[in-house]
Amino acid sequence: MNTSTHSAALVVVLIALAVAIVAWVAIQRQRSLRLRRRFGPEYERAVQQFGGRTRAEAELLKREARVARLNIVQLTPADAVRFSQAWSALQARFLDNPTGGVVEADRLVRELMAKRGYPMCDFEHRAADISVNHAGVVATYRAAQTIAAREARGEADTEELRKALVHYRTLFAELLGVAPEIAAPKMPADSAMPLPSGSSAG
Repeated sequence: MNTSTHSAALVVVLIALAVAIVAWVAIQRQRSLRLRRRFGPEYERAVQQFGGRTRAEAELLKREARVARLNIVQLTPADAVRFSQAWSALQARFLDNPTGGVVEADRLVRELMAKRGYPMCDFEHRAADISVNHAGVVATYRAAQTIAAREARGEADTEELRKALVHYRTLFAELLGVAPEIAAPKMPADSAMPLPSGSSAG
């Protein structure tokens, strides 16, 4: 092979390598953009938690793959009504027993998750699974759990417990398929506001 042929072959190899690198970078950017759009604030939380974008995206992809293997189902109309009524009942009892109301809200959320097909692992795994299809409410789930943990140590006051109930309700309504009332009114009005019945929406 003469010098000119060798040089031409080298140029071809370098061009092919450059094209491959550009394609790889484009694919990585598209993946990052897709994950940012899907997970929202959970994406940034993962970056902070795992110390960088590469490890965070690997974790989020792992979550997607895990949840894709689950059999997530819609609620039947009867189950949707039953869960909605159960939530209305616990809200009605909240004023008399705020601590018990938060404990019951946590239990009811876990029961609803299980009914939809989410495995009942530890909290972090539950939150990670929820973040795949319900990224917009996973932060409220974590906030509710933080207050519940403070209450278990005897550190949460009644106003915090009310906020925890609202946080749980946001996730509950999302899983149920009913638009939640995001605003947090004063406790009597809030506790008297039941979730409407409805069937789940994905």
